[in-house]
Amino acid sequence: MRRAAARRTEPTAPGWWRTAVFYEIFVRSFADFDGDGVGDLEGIRGRLGYLDLLGVDAIRLTPFYLSPMAADGYDIAGPRAVDPVLGNLDTFGALVAEAHGYGIRVVVDLVPNHTSDKHTWFAAALAARPGSPERDRYHFRDGRGEAGALPPNNWSAVGGGPAWTRAGDGKWFLHLFGPRQPDLNWANPQVPADFERTLRFWLDRGVDGIQIAAASALAKPRDLAPEAQGFGAGFDVEGVHDVHQMIRKVLDEYPHAVLLGDIGGVTDERFARYLRPGELHLAVNPRLASTPFDADALQASIGRALATVAPTGAPPAWALSNHDLPRQASRYGDGLRGLNRARAMALVLLGLPGALSLYNGEELGLPGEDPRVPIPWEGNKPPFGFSTLPGNWPVPAEWATLTVETQLEDESSTLSLYRRALQLRREHPACTGDEVEWYGAPPGCFAYRRRPGGLVCALNTSAAPVPVPRGEVLLSSAPMVAGRLPADAAAWLVVGQRP
Repeated sequence: MRRAAARRTEPTAPGWWRTAVFYEIFVRSFADFDGDGVGDLEGIRGRLGYLDLLGVDAIRLTPFYLSPMAADGYDIAGPRAVDPVLGNLDTFGALVAEAHGYGIRVVVDLVPNHTSDKHTWFAAALAARPGSPERDRYHFRDGRGEAGALPPNNWSAVGGGPAWTRAGDGKWFLHLFGPRQPDLNWANPQVPADFERTLRFWLDRGVDGIQIAAASALAKPRDLAPEAQGFGAGFDVEGVHDVHQMIRKVLDEYPHAVLLGDIGGVTDERFARYLRPGELHLAVNPRLASTPFDADALQASIGRALATVAPTGAPPAWALSNHDLPRQASRYGDGLRGLNRARAMALVLLGLPGALSLYNGEELGLPGEDPRVPIPWEGNKPPFGFSTLPGNWPVPAEWATLTVETQLEDESSTLSLYRRALQLRREHPACTGDEVEWYGAPPGCFAYRRRPGGLVCALNTSAAPVPVPRGEVLLSSAPMVAGRLPADAAAWLVVGQRP
């Protein structure tokens, strides 16, 4: 198989992201270089050859900044510092330079909605008097009820429970994601000014894009009024678009860089607003990842996602997995059935127009409810080359057959399926075009065609083999049965062009 780097555009090419395949890396469980049981930046650098072989266009790093790790690093205490457990700025610079040498871009996650409760700003806020400038960087309020013993309003945190915690002096502070992650007040000019400094800090160090976590949560209503349902308050407030426009203005000074956002829990119309000119370049529609393995439901989900972004001029962006979701091979069913369905969905995903995101390890068909379990690289005993130590998330012994080393030798493996699909997506003329049209298909199935390229992706979610459109089969997630597509499988075909 040819080197993937030879098929990528230059890292400085504008618009590269419109059809890019992003590979999300959970830094602490990807590859451990120094043998302390924690994945690190140098470990990622040592696996760039694998990522080149896989054929992705960009890596997206989960937070590697200074953090007490109360929320997988998304509780950031130092946004312009590398956590010493994971490396340092020199390590990061070497990773970016070497990735660029392979033609692989580097995108980093940033978290502008909140800080860690160990951030110096929050420590100063707790020590300061009510109404002080230090407290105005966050959302401190009086409580309700007798002696202010009740939270200021009925807002709920994402993980459950009130979105408020009482400080030692009786005031309450807001945290949409838990008490260890107090929300910043973006109406305070110090907050956007500091975030702009953070943006430039990493962009000046060569990163090719910024992923904004919790991108719909950056603005809050001025009165922090109660909501009828409690949960969902504090998200998708109109002022959030002012914040995104400010961030985009900075990104526009770095024409090669892409601005991505994590948008969830909004209507299609509201979702599209984040992709207007001057805001995000890309936002993954979360609907596809939550759609069951059913052809009708999946077709409807894909169709709605395409219709949502069409008026914006932005390309669609797709994902089936991330660091918050159980592995696909477990979400779609148990054992072999779950794996077969995950393989089929890989072809559905990789055949779609636009940009897409893969989560590390999905290309190996890994099962499990916890997507943070380390990647099995080689050998026949845990932790399979991830580290010399087991790490925080033990690797199952039965993963010996799922290691990168084992799957590279097996042309029928899930890794080989992904490599071949990524190569075809990058090189085959049929895998082009921004339009999708739907074929008629048997019950429990669908087939879409990319236009104008002509790639046809057929999916069978029924219980029996089905016929497929006549043409050349480029790739299938399971062997064809007498020319028919088996159950829980997908195939890519090139068929005759319609008149």
